[in-house]
Amino acid sequence: MTAPHPLVARARSLADELLAPHAEEVDQNEVPASHLAEIRRSGLLGLNAPKEYGGAAAPAAVVRETAEILAGACCSTWFVQAQHHTPVLTLARDGGPARERLLGPLATGELLSGVAYAHLRAYPRVPVRVTRGRSGWRFDGTVPWYTGWGLNDVLLLAGVTDSGEVLFAFTEARRQPGLRASAPMRLAALTAARTVSLELDGLWLPEEAVALRTPHERWSAADRLKTVNANPAVFGLTEAALGLLDEDTAAPLRARLTEVRGRAYALADGSAPHERPADRLALRTQAHEVMRAATTAAVVNGGGRSLLLTDKAQRLAREALFLMVQAQTRESRAAHLDVLTG
Repeated sequence: MTAPHPLVARARSLADELLAPHAEEVDQNEVPASHLAEIRRSGLLGLNAPKEYGGAAAPAAVVRETAEILAGACCSTWFVQAQHHTPVLTLARDGGPARERLLGPLATGELLSGVAYAHLRAYPRVPVRVTRGRSGWRFDGTVPWYTGWGLNDVLLLAGVTDSGEVLFAFTEARRQPGLRASAPMRLAALTAARTVSLELDGLWLPEEAVALRTPHERWSAADRLKTVNANPAVFGLTEAALGLLDEDTAAPLRARLTEVRGRAYALADGSAPHERPADRLALRTQAHEVMRAATTAAVVNGGGRSLLLTDKAQRLAREALFLMVQAQTRESRAAHLDVLTG
């Protein structure tokens, strides 16, 4: 039997020994710095980073498996660290002025980054506007959702210029002139991930903070290629829910999970990212439906105790609701609603 990739082994060890045993406690409080310290030390923050910057440049299958493991163990902790991989990939692929200064510290876990860019999907509405100055860029507007406030070191912030260009730039994840955060939101799931809204009123970032500049149309096309795919975290959460069922109950759901996951990953590995978008979106929706069935079955199986906030089944059911809307687009929402309404 082939030994697992070292990062998969580390993810499994973290999940079994640290994340899963404390997941209900974390869910009712916040992701502890000690959890994130272990993830920093594990090397998992460098999954997608080039080796020359201290990363692992891990294969896609390894990236998916580690996401499944972490999300199934503690979805809140998974989600905080998941934000980090977009800044790493942005710097690795696009090489803006911030690359040489930040890619190494992000790849090694010295710095943990969050992201503030989902509002770009509202275009042509522009929640965050960027204007050019003599030696940098000014950000104004509202970021509706930012995860990891008080946990991250830096954040990758995006806005749109008057010419329709998307600009991403890094800043410290703290209150500063021109940047103010709300109190952490109380959410039905993943409150522990410390999600806030950000008010931007003349936040000034220098040119060397820029990670990417590109037309919105080009960015949106690339974003759509990612959001039509099934999320590995969905499969990890489904596995965790199936673990709460007896084998007779779990078996048909596990068969569905194995079939959908296999098809989704085969499609991801066997075709170009722009190919077969309708099939990808259908598999994303099927993955959500298997997760919904598995987590509902876990609640039903648990009976009245499933309503206790200390119960794993209801935590997984709430986290499933979150994953059904995370990275949601108009296309994915319509596809899922079509399935739900027959």
